Amino acid sequence: MLDFVVIFTKGGVVLWHSNVSGSNFASCINNLIRGVILEERNTEAKYYEEDHLAVQFKLDNELDLVYAAIFQKVIKLNYLDGFLADMQAAFKEKYGDIRLGDDYDFDREYRRVLSAAEEASAKQVKAPKTMRSYNESQKSKKTVASMIQDDKKPVEKRVNIQETPPPSKSQPSSPATASSMDKIIMEKRRKLREKLQPTKKTSPNDSKSSKPEKAGKKPRVWDLSDNSKDAVMLDRSKDSPDDVQYQNINSELVGTMQGVIPDLDVESADEDDNEDASSEGEAEEQVQSKKGKRGGLLSYFKGIVGAKTMSLADLQPALEKMRDHLISKNVASEIAAKLCDSVAASLDGKQMGTFDSIANQVKEALTESLVRILSPKRRIDIIRDALESKRNGRPYTIIFCGVNGVGKSTNLAKICFWLIENDFNVLIAACDTFRAGAVEQLRTHTRHLNALHPAAKHDGRSMVQLYEKGYGKDAAGIAMEAIKFAHDTRVDVVLVDTAGRMQDNEPLMRSLSKLIKVNNPDLVLFVGEALVGNEAVDQLVKFNQSLADYSSNENPHIIDGIVLTKFDTIDDKVGAAISMTYITGQPIVFVGTGQTYADLKAINVNAVVNSLMK
Repeated sequence: MLDFVVIFTKGGVVLWHSNVSGSNFASCINNLIRGVILEERNTEAKYYEEDHLAVQFKLDNELDLVYAAIFQKVIKLNYLDGFLADMQAAFKEKYGDIRLGDDYDFDREYRRVLSAAEEASAKQVKAPKTMRSYNESQKSKKTVASMIQDDKKPVEKRVNIQETPPPSKSQPSSPATASSMDKIIMEKRRKLREKLQPTKKTSPNDSKSSKPEKAGKKPRVWDLSDNSKDAVMLDRSKDSPDDVQYQNINSELVGTMQGVIPDLDVESADEDDNEDASSEGEAEEQVQSKKGKRGGLLSYFKGIVGAKTMSLADLQPALEKMRDHLISKNVASEIAAKLCDSVAASLDGKQMGTFDSIANQVKEALTESLVRILSPKRRIDIIRDALESKRNGRPYTIIFCGVNGVGKSTNLAKICFWLIENDFNVLIAACDTFRAGAVEQLRTHTRHLNALHPAAKHDGRSMVQLYEKGYGKDAAGIAMEAIKFAHDTRVDVVLVDTAGRMQDNEPLMRSLSKLIKVNNPDLVLFVGEALVGNEAVDQLVKFNQSLADYSSNENPHIIDGIVLTKFDTIDDKVGAAISMTYITGQPIVFVGTGQTYADLKAINVNAVVNSLMK
């Protein structure tokens, strides 16, 4: 039933294999190594599928080996976990140390282990099915407290309200009661007459002095709204001469963004402790700083010390606390669980030691997992690609998309400033034709950027232009016209601003898919907040799914990269960066860290790891 069984190192060197079917399974094993073992994206299940084949594997961290068995996906083999464990034990018993280049004769032991596993599985199938015990039932999970009725709880009492019966006609009413009833009736009649009267009677003095005013609401008189002169003053569709006159231009920003985007600053725990100790200079505070160095995520592994080998049962309590710690840092719960599985897989079977050695192993395992997640599968070099497009005589196009209020227009202006600093002239396409003030916002950014980089300093070239068609128009058509205008006027880069939309709004997602399909941009960037946590996963998944579902192309253009905004407001809760990259596999191209045009950084894996370890 097993087509192919192999034992190989994590580096890909095959030590021994058994091929019953005679087919070539090299591509399947290579995809397993690249997509699962190196990426550690499915370490808990130890199961992998490709076409009609399925692979069950087991990792041996002590010898850095992988035991894998390939079989047909339609066949269900229940004995594979035990078989791989027995095969691992037999191989380690026969060959203690692994030396590359040696010949490993493991056929006889393999047949013995396989026959024993198949016989045990056959006996288990033939054995009568055992009844479920009481501890396995749902009833056993009920607590005693849930079955005890609390007498102290207030019990709702039903009160029957009985109306007093009217006095019988046979009983004579007293004179006092009859007179009071007459007064009440007369008062109610008077109030009814006042309510039915249309207008109040005016006194003769009031009628002589002045005429009554007409009833109704008076119209409100607004400033700057009556004549044609006010309409000219209120028209903001064109720049007035006063708008383009700047007395104080922040010229300090000019020249700060040339070349590659700078990385995020790394704040290591060791540096912080040394700074605190040197600045404060007190013995008690130095002791507290040393204790704080042991705190954070690594403190959960203090109890795992000794001379024996670590197992999953020993690591489980610390891993649960580690998972809660990662969730508190805004890491999505599913991704936090998979990071813990990666750490568990790397520590399982390792030798215990002192707390420092275990802490270093945990940090190295977590760092390796995060480096795999945050390292891009492909490098996005906008300057290189823009220069290539310029040589080919066409503009380089970037489309920005995302939900409402994440900072698409602001970060578009920051990226525009970075491109201008590297001597690219830019055309901004105002395709947000829905939000009031969106075009005016881009017009203001255009004025500011042209003031920082006037045409006189660039051989008469206007470095930033705005292509706008007003509100209520088709965004896809505006983007197409802007790209054609950029091609005709030899503009280097086109930045397309789109309207914010929620990921569940189908009409707006269809409109975005149409805009991308019609214009075929070079890059589609998703702009997301660093504050959102688990919501980032839902946004990215649904944006990608919508772009794929609503496009009629065979290979639809989905999100290429991520712009993470408001990174300066989250302190050490950097989990959104991990969640976004893990779900899409796309790189974080830019990180927004402030309010000025120069507050644009590139992601740094070490900075993210140090923030998570706090």
